[in-house]
Amino acid sequence: MYNTPLKATTVIAVQHKDQIAIGADGQATLGHTIAKKNVNKIRKLMEGKVIVGFAGATADAFTLLEHFEEKLNQYPHNIKKAAIALAKDWRTDRYLRKLEAMMITISYDTFLMISGTGDVIAPDQAIAAIGSGSMYAQSAALALKKHASHLSAEEIVKESLTIAADTCIYTNHHIQVASLKSKISV
Repeated sequence: MYNTPLKATTVIAVQHKDQIAIGADGQATLGHTIAKKNVNKIRKLMEGKVIVGFAGATADAFTLLEHFEEKLNQYPHNIKKAAIALAKDWRTDRYLRKLEAMMITISYDTFLMISGTGDVIAPDQAIAAIGSGSMYAQSAALALKKHASHLSAEEIVKESLTIAADTCIYTNHHIQVASLKSKISV
């Protein structure tokens, strides 16, 4: 049981009105046991201009985060190019290929999901979710955007994660949210 990697989480990002927000719960599991309740799965990069949320095996996620930060330093004004370069390395590098994690990255003008299969996806509905409770959070966010449009992106993220935590055993109520002004048009 102890060779089971720490994982299980929910991360969601929502672009709504003039704001983009990303949030995550704080639970890490070891097998079927809660290992930690207050893990920080949201990181600000480039002096807060880019925010990343990650899910998957903890060590793998941190490794990918470090590699993404290197790519951002190579392409500081082109987050999409940095994400594509990371995904390419992730697919072709023998060591990186074995990492099990996903990331969502946001900036004032970029909103991407990055996977280990080489995918770099800009979500259609301005909502992206990853991790164990992702479908619960994404469904809640879709409904909230449609029927509670008075809410801010940050409020939609918080409520979506709360709904996911009420439903998914791998998601808890220790919620962290970060947001930026958005230039993305939906």
